[in-house]
Amino acid sequence: MDEEERTLFRHAMRDVRRLTAGNRHTSKPRKLKGRARFARAEHHAVLQESPGILSPLDPVQESGDALLFRRAGTSEQIFRRLRSGQYRVDAQIDLHGLTATHAEAALRDFLAECLHHGAHVVRVIHGKGLRSGNRGPVLKQVANAFLRRIGAVLAFASAREVDGGSGALLVLLNAKAARR
Repeated sequence: MDEEERTLFRHAMRDVRRLTAGNRHTSKPRKLKGRARFARAEHHAVLQESPGILSPLDPVQESGDALLFRRAGTSEQIFRRLRSGQYRVDAQIDLHGLTATHAEAALRDFLAECLHHGAHVVRVIHGKGLRSGNRGPVLKQVANAFLRRIGAVLAFASAREVDGGSGALLVLLNAKAARR
């Protein structure tokens, strides 16, 4: 790059400011290569779930408990690879600070968008619920109950410690479900 190009570049970038950590927004999935397009209603049809966030019969999760779920038909080998973090994460959402109702709605929209873009593995950051008091980790319970009801979710597992541990889930999606 010669001096004239550098001068032009600096001139073009003169008003650009670095984002601070507080201004970064990571809840939207990054754009993936386009695949077949479907109507929004069809995407949400994939994510139909029963009403309600948690049943009174659902067990209360402890903050350090690892979550594991594997739908019948998902191989043990694929599940092991998911649990060990061997798959590339296509998108992630951070649910920190949301109410249970808003977290479920955000998760529903996030999964619809991910399925639309053909994502295979996503990360859901729900936190460990250390500030939830005796209610336990509320967002963790919401994510656990919600993801189990979604047919396009093949499996999920708590992330490795370096990726968030029991405060995050790696979710394996059936991207083909959005194309049906």
